[in-house]
Order: sequence, then C-alpha cells, then structure tokens
Amino acid sequence: MATVGFIYPDHAAEDDYPLAERMLGNGARLPVEHIYGTDLHAIAELLDLGSPKRLAEGAALLAKHDPAAIVWACTSGSFVYGWDGAAEQVAQLSEASAGLPASSTSFAFVRAAAALGLRRVAVAASYPDDVAALFVEFLHRGGVEVTAMSAADIDTAAEVGDLPAEAVIELIVSRDHPDAEALLVPDTAMRTLALVDTIEKRLGKPVLTANQVTVWEGLRLAGAARAVTGLGALFRTEVG
Repeated sequence: MATVGFIYPDHAAEDDYPLAERMLGNGARLPVEHIYGTDLHAIAELLDLGSPKRLAEGAALLAKHDPAAIVWACTSGSFVYGWDGAAEQVAQLSEASAGLPASSTSFAFVRAAAALGLRRVAVAASYPDDVAALFVEFLHRGGVEVTAMSAADIDTAAEVGDLPAEAVIELIVSRDHPDAEALLVPDTAMRTLALVDTIEKRLGKPVLTANQVTVWEGLRLAGAARAVTGLGALFRTEVG
C-alpha cells in the first residue's frame, strides 16, 4: 500500500485526488490537506501562497497520514519562484516533512514530459498572461520547448474550479497547436482527471494536466508508480 500526501491550496478541484485513488486501486492512499491564502492568480499572492511557512503548515497536517512522499499540489505557487526558487521550496518542504521525498506540480510537469519523451508542447493555461509566461520560462529551464501558449485570463482558482466539464474540454482542445507533441494544462484548480482520456482521443496526442502529473509524481517519489488505464498516456508509461 502506497500513501502519498498532497498539500492543496484552498478549495477548487481537490476531488480529483480521491477520484485518482479509486481509479488506481490496489491500496493506494492519496490524502489531501489544505493550506489557505488568497486564490488570486497574481504573482505577489502566489509567492505568499507557496511560502515556507504555509507549506510547513501543510506538512504538519499530513504527518498523521504517515506518507511515503509529499507533493505541493500547486503549479503557479511553485513555478512563480523560478527554477532555483522552486527547487529550494521543495528542499524546505522535505525538511519540514522529516526528510521525506518531496516535489511540486511544476517539477511534475517537467518529469512527466521527460517520461513521455516530449520536447515540444503547447500550453493551455487558465492564468493571466504574466503568470502563464512564468510557467513557459520554467518549462524552458526543464528542457521543454513551448511551441504555443494560450492564457485564458481567469483571475481566481475558484472560478476555474467552477468550470463545467464541457467548458474545460473546450478550453483545452481549442488551444492545441499542430507543432506540439502534447498539450499541457497547468492548474490544479481545474478538474481534469475524468476528462484526460476523452481529450487525448479528441486531439490524438498526450495531454498532461496538473492534478494528473501531481499524482503521478507522488507515486514516482514513493516508488509506487504503475501502469493503469483511464488516466491518460502518462499512466500507461513505464517509469524507470
């Protein structure tokens, strides 16, 4: 049985995690604990949301679940620090978690792209342009070329979490690019796990979404990654 703990900001699409737990089966446990701050997609607010103090609070809440690994389930609250700052953020999270393996959604995207052998991607971001541009910079540092980036300019995570499934699908598929090998959707506030297979079939290429790669990264860190159906091409890929 693998237990991976997730620190999730506020409330929006955290029900993707119990859904993933059910889809994974075989005793996987994916407990989620929440930290709170503003849910604005704005740089200053995101820097506060991902601060060491807040993440340490989340780590303390997860301790009762005895996780084998811990992940900061927030893309914008990690890439907003830049590559080196996000690495320091993860190191501090590990320290606050008694040395457990730790990561964040931003690094999960880079590692998931590498696992699928992706080099050129399109980004379908829900954020405003200035925030989305920082995600593109982060991907570049990780060796992932962004052929096209589209920002939906949605101000808050709550608004993203309220999007109906049909709107989520349309937001994503309409932002594909023919030169992209895959499409990346970087917002853990967006419910996507139940939609990944449908969107991949529509596009004919892999789709990486924030909650999907976050779960995958946590399982990888815990040494519990395994191939399953229903969660997109990423979960059908062997992890070395």
